[in-house]
Amino acid sequence: MGPAKILVVEDNPADIHILRRSLVDLGEDFYLEVLSDGERALEFVFDQRKNRHDAQPCVILLDLHLPKHNGIQVLRAIREEPVLSHVKVVLVTGLASPQEAAELNHMEADWRLKPASLSEFSELAAYLIALCRGIHAAI
Repeated sequence: MGPAKILVVEDNPADIHILRRSLVDLGEDFYLEVLSDGERALEFVFDQRKNRHDAQPCVILLDLHLPKHNGIQVLRAIREEPVLSHVKVVLVTGLASPQEAAELNHMEADWRLKPASLSEFSELAAYLIALCRGIHAAI
């Protein structure tokens, strides 16, 4: 099996660094692509429509609160794009308003609070790899 291709849409460089370190610590073969805002994430979705030959990520880790377009807007675009509709999406947030939580639950989104410790980042990294490998894991 090849490397797990993980797309991370996150505007916090520290979170990206800790996640990358956690993935390395797992000893798994992975490729991490990082987009820093919702606009770039939407461009990625539209590019996938045009470039179907490009390898798609096995999982997308998506921050809910992003500059330019929020995670809910990006998630909608992903779910509406047939080329990406099968890709697992995990949303993370430091805080979801009651309205956001209701909308995410209505969309049956896999969402959770952002990791706040190294052990939580390790758990998230293991969960992302498990999703890529087709192993149903819960954290």
